[in-house]
Amino acid sequence: MTVYILCLILFCIGLYCVLRKRNIIKIIIGLGIIEYAINLFFVLVGYKMNGRAPILAKDQAIANMVDPLPQALVLTSIVIGLAVTALIVALAIRIYEKYGTFDITKIRRLKG
Repeated sequence: MTVYILCLILFCIGLYCVLRKRNIIKIIIGLGIIEYAINLFFVLVGYKMNGRAPILAKDQAIANMVDPLPQALVLTSIVIGLAVTALIVALAIRIYEKYGTFDITKIRRLKG
């Protein structure tokens, strides 16, 4: 249960960065922290104590295997998260080239 609470704390730290920070780079880092917290939660959901890898060989029982579905979802989530992060960083670079700052409040005032 402690690891779930730590995962929630990590998620809240990322959410705080997204909602309260005014620098675009810090917001991107906060989104990355949120993504890692969700991936960690998915892995924890599929974990079993003393479980073994979900590789079935001949003459083996299916008992006590770790659930492979959350692992597959996390791998897909990592790839999608990387693409989203690359897109957000590209947008941040374009915003910096146009306005010369990463501060959201200054960008709102310029309206160019």
